[in-house]
Amino acid sequence: MATLLLIDSSVFPEGASASRAVTTAFRRTWEEQHPGGTVIHRDLAADPLPHLDAVAASAGFSDPATHTPEQQAAFALRTKLAEEIEQADAIVIAAPMYNFTIPSTLKAWLDQAIIMGRTTGDTPSAKGTPVVVVASRGGSYAPGTPREPFEYVQNYLEAVLSGGFGFEVDFIVPELTMAPSNPAMAELIPLFEASREKAQEEAVTKAKELAERVSA
Repeated sequence: MATLLLIDSSVFPEGASASRAVTTAFRRTWEEQHPGGTVIHRDLAADPLPHLDAVAASAGFSDPATHTPEQQAAFALRTKLAEEIEQADAIVIAAPMYNFTIPSTLKAWLDQAIIMGRTTGDTPSAKGTPVVVVASRGGSYAPGTPREPFEYVQNYLEAVLSGGFGFEVDFIVPELTMAPSNPAMAELIPLFEASREKAQEEAVTKAKELAERVSA
């Protein structure tokens, strides 16, 4: 059975979140293609992970046989996250831009899931897994725009997901999401609406493509 790992990180609920709207469309389409499959859903806003601390970090670089009880508990979580990644046939990650970068909850997930010699390193355990990142943002940071130099979401995630985990990474970018609520951006509402529609269409298309790839 096909398994999808879905990571949401928006602080807003589905009806008020641009990224959740897209991940929901992706999940719905995926489940239509794989009705008997499994979806592992981690909502990092509703159920945040602890930030990586010295106990959890040191456990990743030491022999499990030498772990203290505290290290055992901390590393058990990291192992579970690694297993969820390794079990997934595809992964979709919501990464809304907050203050020019990803939510701290998503960074915590990454820090916990990055285990050198297992999920990352010379032979990452889930290398080649297709990943779709929903990189929503309130404005536009596209090439050629005034805020292009402040785009730290796609650049960072491409590096860590592709360069670190060895995933095959693709992005869906709903932008100008603040236009309906910011009077200064009112003239950009049509562009926002077009971007929102495009993101929904891309979510459906990519979900179908990956679902078919897994079935092949």
